[in-house]
Amino acid sequence: MTPNIVSAANTETHPIFVVEKSQFDDWLISQPEQWQNWIKSQGFEAEGGRHLLLPNETSQFSSVLYIRSKELSIWSLADLSMKLPKGTYALEAEISPKQATDIAIGWSLGTYVFDRYKESKAEPAQLVLPSGADAALVQRTVKATYLVRDLINIPAADMGPSALEAAASQIAGEFEARQGNIVGSDLITYHYPMVHAVGRAAADPPRVIDITWGNPDAPKVTLVGKGVCFDTGGLDIKPSAGMLMMKKDMGGAATVLGLAHMIMDAALPVRLRVLIPAVENSISGNAYRPGDVLTSRNGKTVEIGNTDAEGRLVLADALTAADDDEPDLLIDMATLTGAARVAVGTEISATFTDDDELFAALAAHAEIEADPVWRLPLWDGYRHLIDSKIADINNAGSSSFGGAITAGLFLKEFVEKSKSWVHFDIMAYNSRSRPGRPIGGEAFALRALYAMISARYSVAP
Repeated sequence: MTPNIVSAANTETHPIFVVEKSQFDDWLISQPEQWQNWIKSQGFEAEGGRHLLLPNETSQFSSVLYIRSKELSIWSLADLSMKLPKGTYALEAEISPKQATDIAIGWSLGTYVFDRYKESKAEPAQLVLPSGADAALVQRTVKATYLVRDLINIPAADMGPSALEAAASQIAGEFEARQGNIVGSDLITYHYPMVHAVGRAAADPPRVIDITWGNPDAPKVTLVGKGVCFDTGGLDIKPSAGMLMMKKDMGGAATVLGLAHMIMDAALPVRLRVLIPAVENSISGNAYRPGDVLTSRNGKTVEIGNTDAEGRLVLADALTAADDDEPDLLIDMATLTGAARVAVGTEISATFTDDDELFAALAAHAEIEADPVWRLPLWDGYRHLIDSKIADINNAGSSSFGGAITAGLFLKEFVEKSKSWVHFDIMAYNSRSRPGRPIGGEAFALRALYAMISARYSVAP
């Protein structure tokens, strides 16, 4: 079972009475006089999301009143797991199996604490798995989300390219997947020249992590994740404030590893491949330079307009390798541009695809899963912004406008054979605390993508 979810009630289980705001007055009248007096004495106002501890006959805490103003969702009770007294609780409400599953997921995600470097004194409350909940999906989702959050939250000193490879190996080993790692100068031999160029200045050598799993005859689903474990900006160095969050620049890699874990754990009938170009964009005497021209894996030449636009370079080589397999579905995820944050903010996944049917399915599942995505255009009219006078393409746009779009158009140059491709430009980090989503690393679009892939390749999610 997942953290803080138990399969059965015990003698000390405290009920959580979920009362719809508009029905609160009727509910209150039907309750024992002791509770009526207690609720009135506390000056409790029945507003959505509020809760109140209720006493028993001996004035000891016994139950919880929770007010909802709309349909219960994954985040409705997520903060209660850390707000209620330590103990075991059971939901008293008529809910659907989907709601039961979501509430259990949200409850567990609300108990997440990153305690690798500082002991946590938190004592989260336990919830009895609500009736009808899919226990396997709850466990699968929570484990993958915790994995993604942990990988992003670990500082670069402990989560460089070699440590990211080790983390991927643990996941691959859990499901007996095959993994190959191409490291250092071997990247030149095996035709990942831009991955090598971006990462060669770092003490921890660059590498490509390549995981395969599943029946070779099944539909091919390939996940590519940007694994820039730290980004100084290279010779176009970032200001100090710009580097503070750069441990999260491998958030795309972390997210595809979480998604891969869910797919393999569910044994979905797909041929899964995961490609992660893992590098640290550092500075030394052999760092790649502004104005250099790199030859990519697919033979296109790339003029370096800015060494801080490194993510699209390493992704380009990985996307070319993925595209050579002609997958049925190719997904890449990256903390790629600040422009995407300007466009959609920090809490929505900017999404790019030319496949209308794919995005329609993705958007539908994103709404159901409360895991928001927003489509931005791969507008060919902006392609001229990444033209180069001396190479096939420039890695940095000639204008500051439309930066997320031109980054997507750059990646599009390296996807030719895949039947369907979607690119995510994600924050991978919660910049504010919300129920179930503490400040720190976050698995953007994970639940939406899993639901979409599950529905696309199997009968039940």
